[in-house]
Amino acid sequence: MALSFCGSEININAYSVHNGVLNNGCFVDALNLVPHVFLLFITFPILFIGWGSQSSKVQIHHNTWLHFPGHNLRWILTFSLLFVHVCEFAEGIVSNKMMGTNHLHLYTPAFMGFVAATTSVVYYHNIETSNFPKLLLVLFIYWVLAFITKSIKLWKYVQFNVGPQHLRFCITALLVILYGLLMAVEVNVIRVRKYVFFANPQKVKPPEDLQDLGVRFLQPFVNLLSKATYWWMNPLIIGAHKRPIELKKIGKLPIAMRALTNYLRLKDAYEDQRTAVDPDRAPSIWRSMYRAFGRPILLSSTFRYLADLLGFAGPLCISGIVKYLKVEKDTTLDKDTLGTHFDVHFMSSSKLLQNTSVLAVLLFLALILQRTFLQASYYVTIETGINLRGALLAMIYNKILRLSTSNMSMGEMTLGQINNLVAIETNQLMWFLFLCPNLWAMPVQIVMGVILLYYLLGWSALVGASVIVLLAPLQYLIATKLADTQKVSLEHSTDRLKKTTEILKGIKLLKLYAWENIFCDSVEETRGKELTSLRTFALYTSLSIFMNAAIPIAAVLATFVMHHFINETGPTPSEAFAALSLFHILVTPLFLLSTVVRFAVKALVSVQKLGEFLQSDEIGDDSWRNGDMSASFEPGKKHLGVTKAINRKQPMRYQMDHYEQPTRRQTRPTETEDVAVKVSNGFFTWGSNLSTLSDINIRIPTGQLTMVVGQVGCGKSSLLLAMLGEMQTIDGRVYWSNKNRYSVAYAAQKSWLLNATVEENITFGSPFSKQRYKAVIDACSLQPDIDLLPFGDQTDIGERGINLSGGQRQRICVARALYQNTNIVFLDDPFSALDIHLSDHLMQEGILKFLQDDKRTVVLVTHKLQYLIHADWIIAMKDGSILREGTLKDIQTHDVELYDHWKTLMNRQDQELEKDIQQDSQTMLERKTLRRAFYSREAKNQIDDEDEEEEVEDEEDDDMSSTTNRRSEIPWKACWCYMSSGGFLMCFLMVFCKLLKHSVIVAIDYWLALWTSSKTNQTALDGGCHSHYLLVFIVLCAAGITLCLITSLTAEFLGLSAATNLHHNLLNKIIHAPIRFFDVTPLGQILNRFSADTNIIDQHIPPTLESLTRSTLLCLSAIGVISSITPFFLVALLPLAITFYFIQKYFRVASKDLQDLDDSTQLPLLCHFSETAEGLTTIRAFRHEARFKQRMLELTDTNNTAYLFLSAANRWLEVRTDYLGAVIVLTAAGASIWSYGLQSVGLVGLGLTYALTVTNYLNWVVRNLADLEVQMSAVKKVNSFLSTESENYEGFMDGSQVPENWPHNGEIKIHDLCVRYDPMLKPVLKHVNIYIEPGQKVGICGRTGSGKSSLSLAFFNMVDMFEGKIVIDGIDISKLPLQTLRSRLSIILQDPVLFSGSIRFNLDPERTCTDDRLWEALEIAQLKNMVKALPGGLDAVVTEGGENFSVGQRQLFCLARAFVRNSSILIMDEATASIDMATENILQKVVMTAFADRTVVTIAHRVSSILDADKVLVFSSGILVENDSGPNLLTQEGSLFSVLVRTHK
Repeated sequence: MALSFCGSEININAYSVHNGVLNNGCFVDALNLVPHVFLLFITFPILFIGWGSQSSKVQIHHNTWLHFPGHNLRWILTFSLLFVHVCEFAEGIVSNKMMGTNHLHLYTPAFMGFVAATTSVVYYHNIETSNFPKLLLVLFIYWVLAFITKSIKLWKYVQFNVGPQHLRFCITALLVILYGLLMAVEVNVIRVRKYVFFANPQKVKPPEDLQDLGVRFLQPFVNLLSKATYWWMNPLIIGAHKRPIELKKIGKLPIAMRALTNYLRLKDAYEDQRTAVDPDRAPSIWRSMYRAFGRPILLSSTFRYLADLLGFAGPLCISGIVKYLKVEKDTTLDKDTLGTHFDVHFMSSSKLLQNTSVLAVLLFLALILQRTFLQASYYVTIETGINLRGALLAMIYNKILRLSTSNMSMGEMTLGQINNLVAIETNQLMWFLFLCPNLWAMPVQIVMGVILLYYLLGWSALVGASVIVLLAPLQYLIATKLADTQKVSLEHSTDRLKKTTEILKGIKLLKLYAWENIFCDSVEETRGKELTSLRTFALYTSLSIFMNAAIPIAAVLATFVMHHFINETGPTPSEAFAALSLFHILVTPLFLLSTVVRFAVKALVSVQKLGEFLQSDEIGDDSWRNGDMSASFEPGKKHLGVTKAINRKQPMRYQMDHYEQPTRRQTRPTETEDVAVKVSNGFFTWGSNLSTLSDINIRIPTGQLTMVVGQVGCGKSSLLLAMLGEMQTIDGRVYWSNKNRYSVAYAAQKSWLLNATVEENITFGSPFSKQRYKAVIDACSLQPDIDLLPFGDQTDIGERGINLSGGQRQRICVARALYQNTNIVFLDDPFSALDIHLSDHLMQEGILKFLQDDKRTVVLVTHKLQYLIHADWIIAMKDGSILREGTLKDIQTHDVELYDHWKTLMNRQDQELEKDIQQDSQTMLERKTLRRAFYSREAKNQIDDEDEEEEVEDEEDDDMSSTTNRRSEIPWKACWCYMSSGGFLMCFLMVFCKLLKHSVIVAIDYWLALWTSSKTNQTALDGGCHSHYLLVFIVLCAAGITLCLITSLTAEFLGLSAATNLHHNLLNKIIHAPIRFFDVTPLGQILNRFSADTNIIDQHIPPTLESLTRSTLLCLSAIGVISSITPFFLVALLPLAITFYFIQKYFRVASKDLQDLDDSTQLPLLCHFSETAEGLTTIRAFRHEARFKQRMLELTDTNNTAYLFLSAANRWLEVRTDYLGAVIVLTAAGASIWSYGLQSVGLVGLGLTYALTVTNYLNWVVRNLADLEVQMSAVKKVNSFLSTESENYEGFMDGSQVPENWPHNGEIKIHDLCVRYDPMLKPVLKHVNIYIEPGQKVGICGRTGSGKSSLSLAFFNMVDMFEGKIVIDGIDISKLPLQTLRSRLSIILQDPVLFSGSIRFNLDPERTCTDDRLWEALEIAQLKNMVKALPGGLDAVVTEGGENFSVGQRQLFCLARAFVRNSSILIMDEATASIDMATENILQKVVMTAFADRTVVTIAHRVSSILDADKVLVFSSGILVENDSGPNLLTQEGSLFSVLVRTHK
């Protein structure tokens, strides 16, 4: 057929214009080509050539930057324009087919219009990017021309009676409207920006966020297309493959999303509700949330409604396609439906929706739009939710900083409650916001669905719908049950964790006493309870999954059975499959509704808690607090006039060191201002109206040392806090002299550390000065402690850092107060946790020298009266009021009685001092524990570092590609480990059931297709055949429902058995691991395996695994069905599969990184809240509120950025998989339309219904895969511990061969013994030979690290004895089973370990002894009277770690424990190190009497305790150097023993 523009019919002269030029239809169409060609002609050169020069002129940061007015409207109109052009083109093609010859003019203008519209939007985007509006003139001209030419066409149609019944008329009218609107948009840009025809065009800068290079979250700034498809995320997600996403990469949040912005919005909405009429009324949080964040939620709901309505297009289009396929096939096209005008054929409007190809394209577009709207709705709610959370966190934080101290101390507001508000309630509200559009969208969706079903199937549809609706409450019930069960299992797991922690902390003792199995069983028992509740949990979960899968089957069954009985004819395929997909649409909202309702209930509770918290008492605003606030913002502004004091002639470096002091001199108050703080007749309270402090009249002299003394609980600390304004004032005033108001440093009695480095804890936000810092550290004698830390003063301490002892913590707090450059220093009992040497040093160097030299005002609360002689001013307190005030001389003359009382107390303290000096100080001990903690850790770190270095080298050798592969690989090994833990039978069952279930579901739908097709083929069939169809249908449905239940159960119980086995193996492996394992593995790491990782394995992996297998099988079965119906589809499948593979590959890596970032940024935020709540008084005393607020905002923003990116990445994935799904539907529809005739209509319907389900499940496959990958790392970590070696518990001889009473004599022979901790390490004992006679008392001593303790471990075979042997009573201990050996010896360790439980349990966990025996042991240990006094006697409670007893008492319990085990050999490993002299004397006495006939080996910490031993062994670096009795060794001048005795005296 020849091509010609106006057609080449023989009888018509298409080119004649004798009726007037414009009356020739072909000419009008040609005229319509002009604007399009004009646009392409002008813009292409500009696009190709001009852009190079353009971009060099305008330097812009990202590549999108400015939006002209009407930006979004323009994009929407252009997209509509493109759509209409497609319709015009399609209509032209169809009309052309009706003609005898080709008429190009029917569709070329449409095609050119499409190209021009596309060009216009690309062109516009580029102009925006380069901010060069003058070029927009081209577009303006184009819209005007197009508008004119189209209007001419429309006008001609009206003239020739072409009306709305013709499709081409409707299309032309739409185009006229669109071009007119675009013209208006263009005029508006000219009006606003004045870029042309105006003298002074408006200069516009890109938004502030984009000028800031740190902002990487571009969603608010990109154009509409990029916004809808998250195109701007591509570089980030694809880049994640090459190198992991770090915090730097995701940058800062745009200003509008920062916590501060949102906090101000929420706060304004909240405060606006406080009216002048009723100022005390609590503002409603719901209303403030609505005012601050209502608009985006409305926007999101609009998107949601649009998406839901478009969702119904799917079933309707399917019904149309199936219906008209048959019609099209049967009827031949009748030519003259509406006749011809302008000598060409016009198609009727009604015909459009009867064309199957058109319906297929419409279905595709509807899906694309529906998915775009749905993702937009999700994104808007999530962004709003995140903004709300940021605002709430800031609101809570601001409230915390203003909380009254009494609230915290009286227990009205506990730390736990605050942490819950931050961690739980804000998240509940955020989740509620995510889900709330569902609350009003779902009912609409359900009602619409039911109406459509009724329209398709009549009354029988309502039966099916009612099945769905009636089962919804059941789902809600299951959901609430699930939540309850989860609570119960949480309680059990907390309990189990507590027990596990105790075991791990006391593991050394458990092993030495051979009690591992007893404790292991107690954990297993708790785990048993936890597993019972997990079983219930699994049952409910599987029920919930079952309901979700079975309801649609049940609904379809009910509907079609009813339909069969009501209408004899039965449904047509078009109705049946539309109904089928409608049921699928209906189930989702009903399933989600139960979740949403549950979250709504939780949100109500959370809001109530938040409201109560925000209404709680605040600290009073004292007059002195209301000074010039700017001073409190920056610590640096306190002292002005810094520069004057600098000596200009000295070199700069010198000035930097010294400039601090002179400035401080300057701001010292003049002599006239001699009172720094003055309180006049003050009455202060902690909340209840009883005054804690009454009638306070004191003054604190400036620049002097004031001491506050008095008995415990007389109100000394309260006095300091009252001056700081922390207490509620009933009466009286606190006056501060002007200079001092903002210049206070304060060290609280209970030390408070930040989660930061030592240095940051001391400088506390002040500028760092090296000289000053060093002076402070020396004054507080912190240097030796810092030297022990792995990274010196850059080591993290605090909650998450290294655990320091009380004394070390306190000294850091004092150092902080000294370091601050303030006029007044308040020290609240800084000596309480320090021993005498340190207290003296701190007093002399720190307080008298460092602070007094600076002429700073010091207020010191103390119990150490021997320091009173240094005080310039003394305040003595008693029972909350002032007893005396004055200098020591005043008190000596005026109140002799008090002075004498002090003197006697001082003498007593001096005696203690002498006694204290004899023993090794507590500080030495603390340092020793610190050293131990690190010695073991460093060894581990070295090994780790070596491993890491090797790995790094390996990776550098590979090229980039292999590392990326490693990151995108699925952890098959962990999956295998998990599956094998679950048991192969369960795995097989699960896979088999799943496959069977999906086959049955496909069979149900297939049968439905056959049944409905058979009806249309032979209408007058006898009922018998139908009933046979019906019967099979019922049987299949019943089988499907049963299989749903079985599969959901197998999946959950597979997970349960895996969890059971993994935990059981982990516990056994770890408890039986050699002691070395615990030395090199940090406790936290082991605990993580039992807490976080076990939790993931218990509760998260099973549902993820279930969901993953379900969605994967659904997609596969769908693709299988489509391919079997229309094999053409397979051709399209290959490119789709490749695309899908790359999408999931990139997404999984990026998602994992972002998930990690989200997790890692959440912890610091929560910690910051809890540490602020703990250190409130300190922060407020230092006036550092502003700095802490700033830090909180930064942490919140960082976490929110990570979370936003994570959700944007999820949207990125979903948009892509949804579009892929839409393409699958289009190809499936296209394939079935073109190849129709090979199969029945019913099967086409089946294929399309299945294609629709794919769009829903594709993204779930990827999301679940990504989740599973993250969760499998927990299995991987647990698995890495399962490979640890266990100790050899068996031994080489049978336990029964060992005599019952062995060791009866207690004779020990050590022959050529060499010991090491690990084959990798050097030996710690070398060739030791010792003979100990039965009943001898042996002392072992030596310097730290000489191998004394290693010998004690060797007796118990806890270390690697690689040469030599120890023989006890004739048996070589290395041959014995460990259980036998360890249960026959006794040991008392240096650190006393008690377990929570009863006293009886601590003395005798095996329950083998009688009560008399236990009382006897307690009597020997001098504890009998104390235990008798306790409620319950032997069954009295011991709290965790034995905290309710003093250290000395705990050590005596350990002694009693050793006595209860009646062994002839007792080993004491530095047992007297951590106790006072009195307890030590008791211990020594007991050892001499009660253990008179036993062999006792004492490893001495203080040499004085072994002077009278029968034999003394002295070790030096692993070698036994001296072996003789104590007196003999002392007589030898150069003996190491005598040296040790002399130095320790």
